[in-house]
Amino acid sequence: MSEQPGKPSGAPTLGDWLALAPFGLTLSSGFFGFFAHAGVVQALAERGLRPAQVSGSSAGALIGASWAAGLSPPAIAERLLTLDKADFWDPFPGAGLIRGKRFERLLEHWLPVQRFEDCRIPLALSVYDVFARRTRVLTTGRLARAIRASCAVPLMFHPVWIGGRPYLDGGVRDRPGLEGMDQSRVLYHHLASRSPWRATDGAHTIIPKRPGLIALILDDLPRAGPDALDRGVEAYHLALALTRDALNRPAPAHVLRVGA
Repeated sequence: MSEQPGKPSGAPTLGDWLALAPFGLTLSSGFFGFFAHAGVVQALAERGLRPAQVSGSSAGALIGASWAAGLSPPAIAERLLTLDKADFWDPFPGAGLIRGKRFERLLEHWLPVQRFEDCRIPLALSVYDVFARRTRVLTTGRLARAIRASCAVPLMFHPVWIGGRPYLDGGVRDRPGLEGMDQSRVLYHHLASRSPWRATDGAHTIIPKRPGLIALILDDLPRAGPDALDRGVEAYHLALALTRDALNRPAPAHVLRVGA
């Protein structure tokens, strides 16, 4: 249910609010939460709601970049729902379990364009600069390499070198993926962290506040992983249904929370 009860029934819905003027779409990090993000973008596309800019970290970078590059949401879903662990799993000794080169090759075949500059929607992806210990936003260059870097979960993936610098998962310091978002009106899909080591009020779990931002939270989504991709399929279908519902609810001042 919405976190803003009592909203007048005649108030604009979230879908109405998004259609009023250009908006940005930001998709958060959240391990294998890209299945849920795919459901969100599919629901938006069904309503003809195309963002003026996309930003994201990690799981959000994968789905946001795919849409910005020109892959339709149904095509994104088709690729995800047939994904197999062997498609991206390439263990290799180093600073992480997975080298990530197989994942990058998958992306190169997956994406309709290979560079940020050729994307149909302006795109900004957050990565973590290991040397500088801060977030850096990528907006130019090789798209597959940037997505791989933004998805490089520490200890799971090897760091990704771009321009002589090593990068890791953008969610390390910018879990929301908002650092590169320039739009004044933003729909932010927040994947709630269920990692037991994270405090419920920590920087990785709180909902960011900024003028013009509406955060969408979809509760109780199945938790997917490398060995539980079937749960990702469930998460996609549930996220699609919940986002369709959310678009018909009154637009909140800050957070819209929807559960099955």
